[in-house]
Amino acid sequence: MIRFTLVVLFLFLFLICSVPVVIVEWMIGKLGYQEMKDKSSLAIVNWAFRVVIFLSGTKVHVIGEENVPKDQAVVYIPNHRSYFDIILTYVRVPRPTGYIAKKEMLRYPVLKDWMKNLHCKFLDRNDMKAGMKMILDAIADLKNGISICIFPEGTRNRKSKDMMPFKEGSLKIAEKSGCPIIPVAITNSSAIFEDHIPKIKKAHVIIEYGEPIYTKELSGNDRKFIGAYTQRQINAMLQKHDLSVYSR
Repeated sequence: MIRFTLVVLFLFLFLICSVPVVIVEWMIGKLGYQEMKDKSSLAIVNWAFRVVIFLSGTKVHVIGEENVPKDQAVVYIPNHRSYFDIILTYVRVPRPTGYIAKKEMLRYPVLKDWMKNLHCKFLDRNDMKAGMKMILDAIADLKNGISICIFPEGTRNRKSKDMMPFKEGSLKIAEKSGCPIIPVAITNSSAIFEDHIPKIKKAHVIIEYGEPIYTKELSGNDRKFIGAYTQRQINAMLQKHDLSVYSR
């Protein structure tokens, strides 16, 4: 329980102590220095997440990061097994990146402000009109150079290590924006926390970034079912990961 206590205590102190920073970031944005705000928010949250990874004792092996274009926004599509998936992937992003989150996250003060600073989008699954607006906002961000990360399974898979079917509608953002899709395979992240709640234990995680997928270059059927196509690419990466090789 020591690691769990350290992580929770750090996050609590970070949120409390960062209130003045959130105010300053808001002022920077209001003054028109949006790019400065984006860069500073990214740097601050990256630092906090790296501390969380250190406190959790997690070792990360990254493969294929060169597949992520550095000169344009992309749509990251990872599998989802742990809360730590967000933390582990966010410290790798080379540019401001918004994550698609459930609207319930808006109930948490300060945290929601940081998420908004990072261009996160909040999805209301019960409001189709709000969902369409969220998609349009995400497409606008992509066209303005802000990457987006979507977990197409819709939620964490708590019962099986196999992926749940991807929701095809969630990838419309990539198709409509024309930005490349980066399939991301995350192996063993549930071993940090979910496999033995409430304990946080040392774990070895592999993150692999696949080659970019350009929807316009796909065949008609693959483009129609881009979710299933992307899921196959992720599954192929997951199948070849052998934790024993990277733990030596």
